[in-house]
Amino acid sequence: MTTDEMLSKLLPLFKNYYNINTEEVEEPFAAEAVFESHNEQYYLIKAAKVADVDTKEFVYFAKCDDLTYEELAKLDAAAWERGIAQVMPASGHRNTDITLFVIAGNMDEEARRSVRKMRHYKSYKWGFWGWSNYRLVVIGCSKGRAYYNHQGKAFKKLVGNIM
Repeated sequence: MTTDEMLSKLLPLFKNYYNINTEEVEEPFAAEAVFESHNEQYYLIKAAKVADVDTKEFVYFAKCDDLTYEELAKLDAAAWERGIAQVMPASGHRNTDITLFVIAGNMDEEARRSVRKMRHYKSYKWGFWGWSNYRLVVIGCSKGRAYYNHQGKAFKKLVGNIM
Protein backbone atom coordinates (compact mmCIF):
# COMPACT_ATOMS: atom_id res chain seq x y z
CA MET A 1 0.00 0.00 0.00
CA THR A 2 1.36 3.43 -0.93
CA THR A 3 1.38 6.51 1.26
CA ASP A 4 -1.34 8.17 -0.86
CA GLU A 5 -3.62 5.15 -0.55
CA MET A 6 -3.10 5.02 3.23
CA LEU A 7 -3.88 8.73 3.56
CA SER A 8 -7.01 8.31 1.44
CA LYS A 9 -8.18 5.51 3.76
CA LEU A 10 -7.30 7.42 6.94
CA LEU A 11 -8.95 10.79 6.23
CA PRO A 12 -12.56 9.51 5.88
CA LEU A 13 -12.36 8.06 9.39
CA PHE A 14 -12.15 11.61 10.75
CA LYS A 15 -14.85 13.27 8.62
CA ASN A 16 -17.78 12.71 11.02
CA TYR A 17 -16.35 14.69 13.94
CA TYR A 18 -13.52 16.77 12.48
CA ASN A 19 -13.27 19.59 9.96
CA ILE A 20 -10.75 18.27 7.44
CA ASN A 21 -8.61 20.57 5.32
CA THR A 22 -6.63 19.17 2.39
CA GLU A 23 -6.54 22.25 0.15
CA GLU A 24 -4.65 25.07 1.88
CA VAL A 25 -2.31 23.18 4.19
CA GLU A 26 1.10 24.61 5.02
CA GLU A 27 4.18 22.46 4.48
CA PRO A 28 5.31 19.91 5.69
CA PHE A 29 1.80 18.50 6.18
CA ALA A 30 -0.50 16.96 3.57
CA ALA A 31 -3.76 17.49 5.50
CA GLU A 32 -5.06 18.69 8.84
CA ALA A 33 -8.22 18.16 10.85
CA VAL A 34 -9.76 20.19 13.68
CA PHE A 35 -12.23 19.09 16.36
CA GLU A 36 -13.92 21.67 18.59
CA SER A 37 -16.44 21.10 21.37
CA HIS A 38 -18.10 23.59 23.70
CA ASN A 39 -20.22 22.47 26.64
CA GLU A 40 -22.13 24.57 29.16
CA GLN A 41 -23.70 23.43 32.39
CA TYR A 42 -26.11 25.57 34.34
CA TYR A 43 -28.47 25.29 37.29
CA LEU A 44 -32.18 25.83 36.46
CA ILE A 45 -31.61 28.97 34.38
CA LYS A 46 -28.84 29.90 31.98
CA ALA A 47 -27.86 32.88 34.13
CA ALA A 48 -26.75 30.46 36.88
CA LYS A 49 -23.89 28.95 34.93
CA VAL A 50 -21.96 26.20 36.70
CA ALA A 51 -19.37 25.25 34.09
CA ASP A 52 -18.18 26.32 30.67
CA VAL A 53 -15.89 23.73 29.02
CA ASP A 54 -13.97 23.98 25.74
CA THR A 55 -12.13 21.06 24.15
CA LYS A 56 -10.10 21.13 20.93
CA GLU A 57 -7.92 18.76 18.98
CA PHE A 58 -5.64 19.52 16.05
CA VAL A 59 -4.63 16.56 13.89
CA TYR A 60 -1.83 16.87 11.33
CA PHE A 61 -1.15 14.32 8.57
CA ALA A 62 2.27 14.04 6.92
CA LYS A 63 3.53 11.61 4.32
CA CYS A 64 7.03 10.83 3.13
CA ASP A 65 8.71 8.08 1.16
CA ASP A 66 11.77 7.50 3.35
CA LEU A 67 11.44 8.56 6.98
CA THR A 68 14.63 9.27 8.88
CA TYR A 69 15.03 10.35 12.47
CA GLU A 70 15.86 13.91 11.41
CA GLU A 71 12.72 14.16 9.27
CA LEU A 72 10.57 12.73 12.08
CA ALA A 73 12.04 15.22 14.56
CA LYS A 74 11.23 18.11 12.20
CA LEU A 75 7.64 16.91 11.74
CA ASP A 76 7.29 16.41 15.49
CA ALA A 77 8.49 19.92 16.27
CA ALA A 78 6.38 21.51 13.52
CA ALA A 79 3.17 19.80 14.67
CA TRP A 80 3.71 20.69 18.34
CA GLU A 81 4.60 24.32 17.62
CA ARG A 82 1.72 24.82 15.19
CA GLY A 83 -0.78 23.23 17.58
CA ILE A 84 0.42 25.11 20.68
CA ALA A 85 0.25 28.41 18.77
CA GLN A 86 -3.52 27.91 18.39
CA VAL A 87 -4.22 27.24 22.08
CA MET A 88 -6.22 29.90 23.89
CA PRO A 89 -6.09 28.99 27.58
CA ALA A 90 -8.73 30.51 29.84
CA SER A 91 -10.82 29.47 32.80
CA GLY A 92 -13.22 27.47 30.57
CA HIS A 93 -10.48 25.73 28.59
CA ARG A 94 -10.25 22.02 29.40
CA ASN A 95 -7.74 20.65 26.91
CA THR A 96 -6.25 21.12 23.47
CA ASP A 97 -4.66 17.98 22.09
CA ILE A 98 -2.23 17.83 19.19
CA THR A 99 -1.99 14.66 17.10
CA LEU A 100 0.47 13.83 14.32
CA PHE A 101 0.01 10.99 11.84
CA VAL A 102 3.11 10.26 9.76
CA ILE A 103 2.61 7.92 6.83
CA ALA A 104 5.96 6.62 5.60
CA GLY A 105 6.85 4.31 2.76
CA ASN A 106 10.07 3.17 4.45
CA MET A 107 11.55 4.16 7.78
CA ASP A 108 14.94 3.63 9.32
CA GLU A 109 15.53 1.84 12.62
CA GLU A 110 16.45 4.99 14.55
CA ALA A 111 13.18 6.68 13.59
CA ARG A 112 11.20 3.60 14.59
CA ARG A 113 12.85 3.43 18.03
CA SER A 114 12.43 7.15 18.70
CA VAL A 115 8.64 7.22 18.19
CA ARG A 116 7.95 6.05 21.76
CA LYS A 117 10.24 8.73 23.20
CA MET A 118 8.64 11.71 21.46
CA ARG A 119 6.39 13.20 24.11
CA HIS A 120 5.10 16.67 24.81
CA TYR A 121 2.81 18.00 27.52
CA LYS A 122 1.91 21.45 28.71
CA SER A 123 -0.41 22.65 31.45
CA TYR A 124 -1.72 26.18 31.81
CA LYS A 125 -1.92 27.83 35.23
CA TRP A 126 -1.07 24.51 36.96
CA GLY A 127 -3.91 22.77 35.12
CA PHE A 128 -6.63 25.19 36.22
CA TRP A 129 -6.78 26.60 32.69
CA GLY A 130 -6.39 23.24 31.00
CA TRP A 131 -3.60 21.26 29.37
CA SER A 132 -2.25 20.00 26.06
CA ASN A 133 -1.30 16.41 25.23
CA TYR A 134 0.60 15.16 22.20
CA ARG A 135 -0.20 11.98 20.29
CA LEU A 136 2.06 10.48 17.62
CA VAL A 137 1.28 7.66 15.18
CA VAL A 138 3.80 6.57 12.54
CA ILE A 139 2.55 4.14 9.90
CA GLY A 140 5.16 2.19 7.93
CA CYS A 141 3.47 1.17 4.68
CA SER A 142 6.24 -1.15 3.44
CA LYS A 143 6.09 -3.39 6.54
CA GLY A 144 2.41 -2.80 7.26
CA ARG A 145 3.10 -1.80 10.87
CA ALA A 146 2.23 1.22 12.98
CA TYR A 147 4.22 2.69 15.86
CA TYR A 148 2.82 4.90 18.64
CA ASN A 149 3.97 7.07 21.50
CA HIS A 150 2.21 6.53 24.83
CA GLN A 151 -0.72 8.91 24.13
CA GLY A 152 -0.97 7.74 20.52
CA LYS A 153 -1.98 4.22 21.53
CA ALA A 154 -5.56 5.51 21.66
CA PHE A 155 -5.53 5.24 17.83
CA LYS A 156 -4.34 1.62 17.79
CA LYS A 157 -7.76 0.15 16.98
CA LEU A 158 -8.53 2.81 14.38
CA VAL A 159 -5.26 2.25 12.51
CA GLY A 160 -5.52 -1.51 12.89
CA ASN A 161 -8.88 -1.50 11.10
CA ILE A 162 -7.47 0.09 7.94
CA MET A 163 -4.24 -1.90 7.79
